[in-house]
Amino acid sequence: MKYIIVLGDGMADEPIADLGGKTPLQVAKTPSMDYLAKNGKTGTLVTVPEGFHPGSEIANLSVLGYDVAKVFEGRGSLEAASMGIDIEANEMAMRCNLICIEDGKIKNHSAGHISNEEATELISFLQKNLGNDVVSFYPGISYRHLLKIKNADKRVSCTPPHDVPGVAYKDVLVKPQVGDATYTSDLINNLILKSQELLSSHPINIKRVSEGKDPANSIWPWSPGYKPSMQTMSELYGIKKGVVISAVDLIRGIGVYAGLQPIIVDGATGLYDTNYEGKVDAAIKALRDDVDFVFLHIEASDEAGHEGDVALKIKTIEYLDSRVLRPLIEALDTIDDDVTIAVLPDHPTPCRIRTHTSQPVPFVIYNKGIKADAVEHFDEKSALNGLFGEIAGDELIKKMIVKH
Repeated sequence: MKYIIVLGDGMADEPIADLGGKTPLQVAKTPSMDYLAKNGKTGTLVTVPEGFHPGSEIANLSVLGYDVAKVFEGRGSLEAASMGIDIEANEMAMRCNLICIEDGKIKNHSAGHISNEEATELISFLQKNLGNDVVSFYPGISYRHLLKIKNADKRVSCTPPHDVPGVAYKDVLVKPQVGDATYTSDLINNLILKSQELLSSHPINIKRVSEGKDPANSIWPWSPGYKPSMQTMSELYGIKKGVVISAVDLIRGIGVYAGLQPIIVDGATGLYDTNYEGKVDAAIKALRDDVDFVFLHIEASDEAGHEGDVALKIKTIEYLDSRVLRPLIEALDTIDDDVTIAVLPDHPTPCRIRTHTSQPVPFVIYNKGIKADAVEHFDEKSALNGLFGEIAGDELIKKMIVKH
């Protein structure tokens, strides 16, 4: 048996008045998801343990069967693994967004989805002007970058920028959780303020403003942590060889620590215009070869949710259905083994509030031998009637890799 998880990041939502009280998943045309629901078994999954922030780092670790309380060490350290950057014993890593601030408020978490080329130049500029023996900036993809600080204390409260659009940035600066962390919080906040001074007059931002684009006029570090200690999925679940396919450093980094080989797909952007066909082709090829586990991550719906764009979110769901799931289902007979497919979001990203929530998400597990339940559609409401009921954490993986 081979296994593939197809994860539509942030795909779940809440009822929307303009959609007649339905969610984007309920409104979207999803014949492939519905096929899997009709012929598979469904339920809902709690991906965010009580007491944890509903971030993609927490939810995806849960989906892959990890005890978050034991292994989670911040988002930055996970993304560093994807970038090939080691975290030393005396270092703290943080995700470092390039964001747009307007009239003293956080306008968006992505600097208008700044391009890789522009962002790399800006992060390199910050490293030249703010980097030193203690502080180091590393360029990533689009607005997602890495900050490392030596001899820092992770006991600081940081607010993810996608959680607070429209909020005054001064109200959500870093705060120490204990007195010993005051040095670290002051250092990070000073970096934020200095970045604003430097970035506001950078030629890239002057040009972006002249073109009507949002400037990347501030950094925003968050999710601090040290180097994590994680068992591989092979050690935990007997997965012999697995791969991770994603445009997002965070997901690839989780995959690295989980013992999954990252597959880089040209044109994978993490947005609605990502290379869906290239990603599913890579997944099918891996399953046809000697790979027995694929984690295929699609970011687009999450970004649409953060933008509050209902129409775009529906489109991204339909793209995943028609451009990923349909060719995957059609290819099953060409794979020299039975394949178990699981489809789910990692968390909801409701368009109304433009950030993540911790509500349980719908999921479906399908293979040729599974005993189907009576659910005929894949969405948040239908999954409540699934035979799996509500499960949590590592139960999804455990139900995937045993006979049903």
